[in-house]
Amino acid sequence: MPSVQDPPTQSLPADEKLANMRKESQAPGGSTRVQAQHDKGKLTARERIELLLDPGSFVEIDAFVRHKNHRFGMEKRRPLGDGVVVGHGTIEGRPVVVYSQDFTVFGGSLGKAHADKICKVLDLAIEMGVPAIGLLDSGGARIQEGIESLAGYGEIFTRNVRASGVIPQISIILGPCAGGAVYSPALTDFIIMSKETSFMFVTGPQVVKEVTGEEVSFYDLGGANIHASKSGVCHLVGETDEESIFLAKKLLSYLPQNNLEDPPIIPPPQGLSSAQALREIVPMDGSEPYNMKDVIQQIADPNTFFEIHPNWARNIIVGFIRLEGRPVGVIANQPLYLGGAIDSDASDKSSRFIRFCDAFNIPILTLVDVPGFMPGVKQETEGIIRHGAKMLFAYAEATVPKIAVILRKAFGGAYIVMSSKHLGSDMNFAWPNAEVAVMGAEGAVNILYRKQLAASKNNEQGLARFIQEFKEEFANPYQAAENGYVDKVIFPEETRAEIARALKFLDTKRLQPPKRKHGIMPV
Repeated sequence: MPSVQDPPTQSLPADEKLANMRKESQAPGGSTRVQAQHDKGKLTARERIELLLDPGSFVEIDAFVRHKNHRFGMEKRRPLGDGVVVGHGTIEGRPVVVYSQDFTVFGGSLGKAHADKICKVLDLAIEMGVPAIGLLDSGGARIQEGIESLAGYGEIFTRNVRASGVIPQISIILGPCAGGAVYSPALTDFIIMSKETSFMFVTGPQVVKEVTGEEVSFYDLGGANIHASKSGVCHLVGETDEESIFLAKKLLSYLPQNNLEDPPIIPPPQGLSSAQALREIVPMDGSEPYNMKDVIQQIADPNTFFEIHPNWARNIIVGFIRLEGRPVGVIANQPLYLGGAIDSDASDKSSRFIRFCDAFNIPILTLVDVPGFMPGVKQETEGIIRHGAKMLFAYAEATVPKIAVILRKAFGGAYIVMSSKHLGSDMNFAWPNAEVAVMGAEGAVNILYRKQLAASKNNEQGLARFIQEFKEEFANPYQAAENGYVDKVIFPEETRAEIARALKFLDTKRLQPPKRKHGIMPV
């Protein structure tokens, strides 16, 4: 069996040898492969790190690591770094760890040494309590290393799970990410994909064709648009490497370094809106649609709304805002899509976001305008019961400050699930025209007064009278307020100020849940 040896080198003075190795480690794939990367519209691993981190802050570790594989002629090909650049640096002065896969070396494929480097910096991130950012561009497991490459993925997955809820983890997909490799980003908190150059799938187009007979392209199977709009795997999409990296930096600006810190507060801008325009944005007619994003923009500090998952499950909105400089997580029904009804995807989208905010001490604001859960055979057979229960679980389990505002309607089980008082919400407000009831007035009247309506000679007039009586007695915020389920009925223009006051008051909230290993979420 041939021995594993470094490439032969002439004896050099120590300083010259170190200088040469440093130079070699900067572009181990060679200039031809670097040019090929650029020709695809992609940056190199090091160029990506330079864009991500503050200038001059990157400290590389394990630059001279080489693989130890002696099979398939690999002993003759032992580039420095083994296809991944790892280390630590700062973003806006805040420390992070980073690893960036180098497609110019073995196509960025993962072997044991490659995996060990990633594991090392993930361990450092957990110990130091700093975010971990992965820049992924890899052909997958290194076939020449067999089971050792698979073991490497397993070790990385274990670190991702260990870090979950302890430090923020962001994966930026800037090239291929296929097979078992997809499960590391899937275990992280956020996935950002480059629109033109990235794709993710468990089994590629060729395997799909052999097994199912379906013909599909790489991007129709696992491109950024598919995962951002249909599967929900991708949270954000950048047009280029540069934009994808910018999105990661912007996202980090809302997040704490770890689960023991509060999110970063910045001085609020001067001359903030009083949310006076909310009366014009939201129609009083509960069936008329409007854009809930306009409401969020009025409540938030100017230009601070950062939406997550903007193209998936569009009937619900999640994202971050700042309110008087303080980061807040927002969940809101979107009347423009499905009338704002909650379906299975909306439940999953919001549940995951709630749990992230709760893990990292980010207050949650819920804006409610919901007609109910989405009805239909498709939703029932897809498990709307199970998916909706995730949302109930997430809200009830969350211990961060929780504030809810009912803008127009909150009906049935959807009223309960949207951060109701019954799930432990701290401050609940409602506008004076809000309808809080088991169901809408018309549906309720047709059930409650069906005999009277059937006997009435003027059915339409009787229906209108019963609907008006029902709204006055039941479908309003005052019965909920009378029972303490709504803390305060407010005018629309008071919304921002009331939320801000509540956030300040709840800043010292401390809630110790019952002692247990963990709850069992209905995943």
